[in-house]
Amino acid sequence: MAHHLTRWLAAPRRWAALGLVLLVISVHVGVADWIGEQLIAFENASPAMQRIEVAYVREMAFTPPVARPAAKPALAKRRAPAPESPAPAASAPEPPAVPEPEPAASAPEPEVPQGLAAAASAPEPAASAPDAFEWPVSTRLRYVLTGNVRGEVQGQAQVEWIRAGARYQVHLDVQVGPSFAPLATRRMSSEGEITPDGLLPRRYEQETRLAFGDPYRATLRFEGGRVWLANGTPVDHPPGVQDTASQFVQLAYLFDREPQRLRVGATVEVLLAMPRNVSVWVYDVVEEELLYTPFGEVPSYHLKPRREPRAGGDLVTELWIAPQLRHLPIRFVIRQDAENFVDLMLDRRPELGASDTPARTRP
Repeated sequence: MAHHLTRWLAAPRRWAALGLVLLVISVHVGVADWIGEQLIAFENASPAMQRIEVAYVREMAFTPPVARPAAKPALAKRRAPAPESPAPAASAPEPPAVPEPEPAASAPEPEVPQGLAAAASAPEPAASAPDAFEWPVSTRLRYVLTGNVRGEVQGQAQVEWIRAGARYQVHLDVQVGPSFAPLATRRMSSEGEITPDGLLPRRYEQETRLAFGDPYRATLRFEGGRVWLANGTPVDHPPGVQDTASQFVQLAYLFDREPQRLRVGATVEVLLAMPRNVSVWVYDVVEEELLYTPFGEVPSYHLKPRREPRAGGDLVTELWIAPQLRHLPIRFVIRQDAENFVDLMLDRRPELGASDTPARTRP
């Protein structure tokens, strides 16, 4: 057997094939290293989050579109219906439409100073919101991953919203490479409580596992009136603060209750707790866009953060919200810098659970 192995390795074509395999592996290990660089290598001694398992039994149907304020140019063309009383003289000009003031696009993004975050996070009043908001049952969204991270990459991802009474979990799982043998994976998980004002995170975990290495885990805890960062430093806990995973469901909640806020030219602020800091992220609603998916055309709104990606900084995520799919994100683009990014596109209808009562949990 050793003689046959020696002859196999001696063949020039075999060496060429082996070299090609090593080259591909080295490229994807570079991808894995990039993912690992984004994670603080902080091992938390507390047990890992127990993940709730849900059976998904049906697909989400499209909901009717909600009437929204027209874009600014359309407002200028719209005319009111003719009044029943005699019309004013023909020479009288129509009163001009007064556009709603918008914040300047170049305005600097506010940071959250300790002790003063409560004022920055105060939600807008929702006078027209319904008295009771019906949270969706447990929902799973599956995405195809493409992009460029030191070379072309492919993979898959999924987002799970799990509702168990007044308790929730949100999981964002990303895999680079084939599903049966991924070269790198990242899991971002949030759990906490469902309140009348939205989600109240209690714990956030993110874990990165490379193909040939041990996993790295960072944990945020929300307790005792503090946010405990990944390095163990406590900072103020501002009202309404979200984490990297819960923010997407919190935005869906916000737009479901107040659909008028999702319009081109509007801005949305999210107080975001990340492994290193707590700060305000500002998203601009930049355009309406029709996305083409395997299950049909889906209208969406493109939200873009004002922060620019930079080497060594936090990853920057753009998202596309689909109003007819309960304002869930149909697409993500996660950027490290101008050249390196991953693009997640929904590849099937969201799947719904039969009940919000979990059958069992697993780590």
